[in-house]
Amino acid sequence: MFTKLPLTHPKASNFGFNHLISGNKDVSKFGYFSINSVSQHKFRFKLVGAHGDRWKHTNTVQERINSWLSKTQHFLTEVTSPLVKTSHSGKPDAENDVDTQDMDDIFLGEQTVTSRMPNGILSFAAIVSIEQFSRMNGLTGQKMQRIFKALVPKIVYDDALNLVEYCCFRFLSKDASDLHPSLKEPAFQRLIFITMLAWENPYSDKNDLSAHASRKASFQGKRVREEAFTRIAPAIPGVADHCTVHNLFKALAGDEKGISLRVWLTYIDELLKVHEGRKLYHSHEYPQLSGERILCIGSGKKQPVLKWENNMAWPGKLTLTDKALYFEAIGFQGQKDAIRLDLTGHGLQVKKVKVGPFNSGLFDSGVAVSSDLGSWVLEFVDLGGELRRDLWYAFIREVITLHKFLSEYGPDDDDGSLLQVFGSHKGKEKAMMGAINGISRLQALQSTRMFLDDPIKLVQYSFLQNAPHGDAVFQTLAVNYWGGPLVAELTDAGYPQAQGRSPYDETFEISDHVFDIDGSVYLRNWMRSPSWSSSASISFWKHSSIKHAVVLNKNLVVAGETLVERAAAICKQKYQAVERTQATIDAAKIQGIPSNIDLFKELILPFAITARSFEKLRRWEEPHLTLSFLAFVYTIIFRNMLHYVFPAALIVLATGMLTLKGLKEQGRLGRSFGKITIRDQPPSNTIQKIIALKDAMRDVEYYLQNLNVTLLKLRTILLAGQPQVTTDVALVLLSSATILLIVPFKYVLAFLLCDLFTQELEFRREMVKKFLSLLKERWVTVPATPVIVLPFEDWTRAANQRSRMDKKINQKEGRTVTRLDSF
Repeated sequence: MFTKLPLTHPKASNFGFNHLISGNKDVSKFGYFSINSVSQHKFRFKLVGAHGDRWKHTNTVQERINSWLSKTQHFLTEVTSPLVKTSHSGKPDAENDVDTQDMDDIFLGEQTVTSRMPNGILSFAAIVSIEQFSRMNGLTGQKMQRIFKALVPKIVYDDALNLVEYCCFRFLSKDASDLHPSLKEPAFQRLIFITMLAWENPYSDKNDLSAHASRKASFQGKRVREEAFTRIAPAIPGVADHCTVHNLFKALAGDEKGISLRVWLTYIDELLKVHEGRKLYHSHEYPQLSGERILCIGSGKKQPVLKWENNMAWPGKLTLTDKALYFEAIGFQGQKDAIRLDLTGHGLQVKKVKVGPFNSGLFDSGVAVSSDLGSWVLEFVDLGGELRRDLWYAFIREVITLHKFLSEYGPDDDDGSLLQVFGSHKGKEKAMMGAINGISRLQALQSTRMFLDDPIKLVQYSFLQNAPHGDAVFQTLAVNYWGGPLVAELTDAGYPQAQGRSPYDETFEISDHVFDIDGSVYLRNWMRSPSWSSSASISFWKHSSIKHAVVLNKNLVVAGETLVERAAAICKQKYQAVERTQATIDAAKIQGIPSNIDLFKELILPFAITARSFEKLRRWEEPHLTLSFLAFVYTIIFRNMLHYVFPAALIVLATGMLTLKGLKEQGRLGRSFGKITIRDQPPSNTIQKIIALKDAMRDVEYYLQNLNVTLLKLRTILLAGQPQVTTDVALVLLSSATILLIVPFKYVLAFLLCDLFTQELEFRREMVKKFLSLLKERWVTVPATPVIVLPFEDWTRAANQRSRMDKKINQKEGRTVTRLDSF
């Protein structure tokens, strides 16, 4: 495995988002006002001052700000409107989406960043993002712009979106939390939305020019597109991951072309509620589960959880942790002790099942979890559909797949080499948080009722398990989680670092270990998965170098991609190709037997035309064409050119395909070329459909019976069920073999061709009819092999009875041995 790593790792400033300060217009360079913050916290107005500004008299400053706000509050109330209006269900209010302003007005007091870039003038959103993040990094926009220009080549600096990335990512790189703490701030949530808009449109248009002139702008009706969302959102810890961010965008955008601010804020709000609610689980209800994290709890009167056992359903409370499932059944005497099903072992399987009394399978709302130690069948009652079951299926499967990932790609907990790589002991925790955050996002989407058709696509481990190129993404995740800087004792421990070469060298080539883009090392002895030796994996790691990028850390790269991001992008492309292919297959599965018969006839039409044309030649309907065909075929036979026929056919086929491809690219074949058109069946009522289905099934049964009879007669001939027929067939086969051994094949082929084309002529027609009649008579007299149909026997019940009898016998033998021992 090798990579080429260039570039600079700049040191971030210690000035963070929590250091936002208040100021007057003499000190403040840039301002951003939210009317919501005024309504919730009176006179709470956050401005970012220039680097180095400090207020010594806090009370005096606060009094001045409050006085200024009281004078301008009426004006600001008129030009701004409430940011988010949600319905009682927690979903965005679609009806008022147009009437409600999506973004509060942004007021720009003084701009320090140079708006004129080599490729154009910065848009208003880009200026807002750069200025705000620069202040949060402890610098002005102009200083941040100068630093970025000194760090990167000209080709990188000329693109303004790279500057937006640098300012944003530099601030995000200061915090390594599982959920970024600044997400709790409404101002930060809006700033991220502005940043996504700025990344998508970093240069000005006519609207931005007018905004520059008026020193304020409204982002009403703006929507974030997929490319900007998939770039910025995964950079914020806990909001998204690179593997499933495109599916998250589809869930949030729905039928729209982008994500509005209203949807974005609703999603973040629900995500924060999920994380806060999970803390309450640990602090109040479940103090006994100190070593496990509670992820989800299923219980309720309207939507209970049932556990099926011996055709009995027991209601209770289901608790999912990061290691196990707990079920507390509700009995007549109250709550019973919880039973536990471990989800960390090997051989675990989870699948959707139908449940019902006496194994009837009436309700499609069950999940079966089986392991070597036992199996559970759980029913998630949901009168509105199967969404609740699908969500719990995704939750449970994600935890199971997480532990499979840990056992396959992560080192053992007692591995001594963990001490040789700094921070690698936290890799397991990072991997678990990746699954936990995925489940949290799914729960947040559950509250907003924004989903895809399959929730599995929104949790990364389960999604990658069956996704194309998923193994390579798993490998990059492992390198990201467990990789770290080497310590000095590594060589003494017997794990040399690639013959002493540095991973930053441009000439760095093959090594036993794998390096991340920031130089972190993933040791060779941790690569237990067979996927590391696959050709796709070797090809990916061979071309894993980056150029012209600023590496802030292994998760944040400006003007470039991290290893996880690059592998996830390849996985996305291949998955989309598979989805497009599957969509064509699903579209080809037409409902109704008559429609499928019509489609089949349309598909075999070329073969039918060929067969009819050959039949015309054989019947001498056009003698000149038949003579020409026979002359051509006999020339090939007697000129010993038979071995050229198959290659020539392949050449003609390939040439025809390439010709059609060229004509289609030139547009000469039309848009409808290659499509199959069939007529829909006439409308019919339910009774007519049932009768048509019955007739179709009867025809299928008839054809299947005839096919079975033919196979049974052949079986009779082969196994000497009728000795005379078997003898005749065997003599014919021996005679044919003798002729093929003695006579050259070309003469045999010429004779068969002559026989085929003379069967319909006058002098042979009667002879052929008599011969075929004789064969038919002999075939009719061949009996079918007898078939024996045994009566139905329930093997499961018989096996249970045998096991019970064995237990009784063992118990009797045990009591006998005990009595003998007592003497």
